[in-house]
Amino acid sequence: MDDLSQLLTEARNPATDNLDRLTTLELVRVLHSSDREAVAAVDPELPRIALAIDQIAARLEKGGRLFYLGAGTSGRLGVLDASECPPTYNTPPEMVQGVLAGGDAALRRSVERAEDDEWQGRLDLEAHGFTQADALVGVAASGRTPYVLGGMDYARELGAFTVGLSCVPDSPLGAAAEIAITPVTGPEPVTGSTRMKAGTATKLVLNMLSTGAMVRLGYVYGNLMVNVQPTNVKLRDRAARIVAAITGLKYDDAAILLRFAGSVKTAIVMSKLGIDRDAAEKRLAVARGRLRDALED
Repeated sequence: MDDLSQLLTEARNPATDNLDRLTTLELVRVLHSSDREAVAAVDPELPRIALAIDQIAARLEKGGRLFYLGAGTSGRLGVLDASECPPTYNTPPEMVQGVLAGGDAALRRSVERAEDDEWQGRLDLEAHGFTQADALVGVAASGRTPYVLGGMDYARELGAFTVGLSCVPDSPLGAAAEIAITPVTGPEPVTGSTRMKAGTATKLVLNMLSTGAMVRLGYVYGNLMVNVQPTNVKLRDRAARIVAAITGLKYDDAAILLRFAGSVKTAIVMSKLGIDRDAAEKRLAVARGRLRDALED
């Protein structure tokens, strides 16, 4: 059995030895300082994150999918990131998927033993129809979670693209991946509680991977989410404001055009180029959905 006490994520943090003796204000200052360490730990990994984004986007553009595989906090963060893609970018639910050890029940109630089943990581990917065309991001703060390593082995056997996201250098997960992203966050303020610094760094990296891929796919114009799905009052308002901002139309006129056009990008092309809905949709199709290309070609 591995000596887990040697992992950085399991080590004691000398800066918080007296955590329970601090005043509450001192306590939150220490925790906030710790959060800044997590942010700083991501900085050296930016070149590898960029490489991973380009590889992921290339597979998504060809019809592949992005999977996050993890257990505990790491897995839940993957599920969270995946679940935000459809409302933000109007992606089909299957494009970005989070697979969690223990299944959906583990989102609300911890199923810690599930992370020790290496074979189950493989089986869960099989159940989701994972293929060579897909990309897998294995997420494990410790870099040695058996469930995640089992899934990584399966992905490599298929020839799929793999990323290992962990917070421990020279980990088995990093060695198993084509690209290892390793923000070294060090010992946690509460020993072993990797939902803290490691969780924060993991969330930052996942944000970059999904956002970067969606930008590369043309789902963002400038900094506006032009692929947004207007499914509630807030998102309908946001969509109308996006159309108004890009076209120069007044808000009410933009809202009317949006209802007629059926999508933000179609509305913008119609207004900017003075063409009808059918022509705008055809132009976007030729541009593979990229608004900037549709407007400039």
